[in-house]
Order: sequence, then structure tokens, then C-alpha cells
Amino acid sequence: MSTAADERPRRITTHVLQEMKNRGEKIAMLTAYDYSFARIIDRSGIDVLLVGDSASNVMAGYETTVPITLNEMIYYASSVVRAVERALVVVDLPFGSYQGNSKEALNSSIRIMKETGAHAVKLEGGKEIIESVNRILSAGIPVMGHLGLTPQSIHKFGTYVVRAKDDTEAKKLVDDAHLLEEAGCFALVLEKIPATLGAKVSGELKIPVIGIGAGPEVDGQVLVLHDMLGITQDFSPRFLRRYHNLYQEINGAVTQYIDDVKNAEFPNEKEQY
Repeated sequence: MSTAADERPRRITTHVLQEMKNRGEKIAMLTAYDYSFARIIDRSGIDVLLVGDSASNVMAGYETTVPITLNEMIYYASSVVRAVERALVVVDLPFGSYQGNSKEALNSSIRIMKETGAHAVKLEGGKEIIESVNRILSAGIPVMGHLGLTPQSIHKFGTYVVRAKDDTEAKKLVDDAHLLEEAGCFALVLEKIPATLGAKVSGELKIPVIGIGAGPEVDGQVLVLHDMLGITQDFSPRFLRRYHNLYQEINGAVTQYIDDVKNAEFPNEKEQY
């Protein structure tokens, strides 16, 4: 006789992700920022939910990810965690909460873990932030790395073009990937790099490598939820596949609602007391 505990979905952990890589099972990852969407996505069977600093763009309307604060990230992450029963929840450390100060990086990570109930944090960068990575890991907090295009550094690069196309930058990325793995990161995101380089890094690293615009030969993929559902319309990089056009559907529903109200067709006799 099965029990309620038997029927609960298996919780995805960092160990489960490693098992998935070891047996060649791809990892599916999406962003989430609120309770309602997170609940739907988790029940759909997603492996990892990233509370990304992309909330700065799709939730708050900023042009870049730089303005979003730690307090705002904690708010979004808390909403997501309350909805999740299965997925591993990873939270981006926002710009200014870890760069150049490993003590602040640890304090930021502790706040995220204690105040949200999330399972891990994610940082952008390699050698230049390794001291922060080491300090966070020393507290027992799981860390996901992020290399390639690092949106928090947009003002440094000045563009969102493909990264690591030349040999020097590609070598640094590979070196940084190994450095993050050796430090103890449980996984790595590679963003907007040549597919051949993504395959090389995934092949050399023992930990899972998740790609966004890094080709098919990595261990999993991640997309921004609002992009893949077609809620956002002004962002169309090559790596993005839109699985739906919710912008059009929502726009149509709202337009119909407005018409029904204006024409006194809503509410009807069955929609009143």
C-alpha cells in the first residue's frame, strides 16, 4: 500500500544532478520569480529553477541586471521556494553583493539561504571571484558557477556578443571552469559561447555544465521563462526557442475583457449573485 510520502516527487539535489550527468541524462532548467509560475513549472517536472537576476529585466523593467538588489532577490526567491516540492532552487547573487569582498559574498549567501529556504547560489566569474566562491563553500553553501557572457559585467564588455571566440578568452574560460570545479562548485552555467567550446568544457569537467547559447553537447539547458513563453517580445537571440506566444494570448484575452466590460456583456446572468 502506497503512502503519501511514496507519492511525493523525488527532490532534486546537487547529488541527483551529478547522477544525471554521470548517466548522460540531460538537465532541464528554467528561471522563475514568483509563486504561481514556479508552482506550475515545478509540477511540470523541471529539474532546476533559477531565481535569476534577470528579474531585473523581466520583472522590474530595468535595462540590465545591474540595478536589482539583494533584498529584491530574496523577495523573489522566497516566493519561488514556497511553491516548489521537487526542483532544486538556485538564486543569483546580484551585482555588488559578492564582487571584491568575500566576507560580503558570504553574508549575502547566508541571507539568501536563511531568509528564502533556497538550495544554492550562483555567481558570475572565474579567477577574479574565486575567493568569494571559496568562502561561500566553506560555510557549506552549494555554489553554481557562471562563465562566458556574464550580464552583470555588461558595462565592462559594452556588448552582449558571443564570448570566448578567440583563443585567449577561450583558454581563460576553460581554465576558470576547472578552477571553479576544483574549488567545489556543483555545476556551471555557460552563456553565449561557441558550441565547440561548450562541448569541450562539458567533456573535461566532471560536474554538470548547463548551457544557454552554448550548444547541444553540454549536460543541460536553461532559458529565461518569460522569453521561452513569448511574454517578452523584444529579445530574440539565436539561442532562444519560443515555445509559446503568451504575449499574444494575454493581449487577446485582455482586449476581449475590455470589450465585454465596455459593452455590458460581463458579467452575465450566470456571473452574478
